Amino acid sequence: MIILGLGYITIKSDKLDDWTEFSSAYLGMQLVDKTSSTAVLRMDERKQRFVVTNETAASNIFGWEVNDRQSLDILSGRLDKAEIKVTREPKSIADQRFVSEVISFIDPSGNKHEAFYGPELSNDKFKPGRPISGFRTGTLGMGHIVLNVEKLEKTQWFFQDVLGFKLSDYMLRPFKAYFFHTNQRHHSIALIETGQNKIHHLMVELYSLDDVGQCYDIALSKENRIGTTFGRHINDNMTSFYSYSPSDFLFEYGWGGRTIDLDNWEPEEVTYGPSLWGHDRLWMPEDQLKQAQEVRSQAAKNNVRIPVNVMPGNYNIGVGECPWWNNNLKK
Repeated sequence: MIILGLGYITIKSDKLDDWTEFSSAYLGMQLVDKTSSTAVLRMDERKQRFVVTNETAASNIFGWEVNDRQSLDILSGRLDKAEIKVTREPKSIADQRFVSEVISFIDPSGNKHEAFYGPELSNDKFKPGRPISGFRTGTLGMGHIVLNVEKLEKTQWFFQDVLGFKLSDYMLRPFKAYFFHTNQRHHSIALIETGQNKIHHLMVELYSLDDVGQCYDIALSKENRIGTTFGRHINDNMTSFYSYSPSDFLFEYGWGGRTIDLDNWEPEEVTYGPSLWGHDRLWMPEDQLKQAQEVRSQAAKNNVRIPVNVMPGNYNIGVGECPWWNNNLKK
């Protein structure tokens, strides 16, 4: 796959101060620069991952990383062949992004994307905006994006056939959603068919479940901050909750996402809805919320259980014996 992962995001908003507080003091990103028009934030060793701007000519931008100039040229050729207009951005834009070179293009649903190579690293250690263990980035990219789209077939071909994303899995009920990967993260982008084109949510993943739980405590102390309650997704196994961002979309804060075997992955339909438990969507009308709960309850009735995804050094082995559990492990 030519795209390595999600490298950076720019959000256009006139609520610059609200976004600065949300991304730094709440999510835990590091604010490295703020002017009257722009806030620049880090998540790791890179100079820049997340930018919020109120500049008139700006737009929401999703930045996708490729390996080198040759890869960027190959991707540009694919876009040209698909009759997608490509703009070779000037050096001033690359310098602004702290990368070597940038191209930009618009997907069929109207979202602006950039592709780049050569991200700059900072000489300074990452200092989170509040105490957290850190964001899980690296080869997995900075997280994932989920887009509302008017029609799946209008945009799906672009991400698969042109950008080269691979299908992870999909669901048809209680809504149509397709999930795509470009590295070992279960999905770096997903599309939900809703009849409109806009951001549904952005996701960042933490190294510690306690980071997520403590942020949930903060969210509980703020009025109307939680959009989706604490829960665990079936397909990417993420334990998370969703907050209302200062803009008109959600922000998922998660831990324990699965990594996939790129060579042997087989897409399949997710039939229990998006979540194994939790994740009540508080904006839903009562009848839709009940329908989603009924779909989810089938997983409980069928005793669906998913192992927790942990990394070396981030867990302790429990002691004790349970004959019922040991017997299940042998099956």
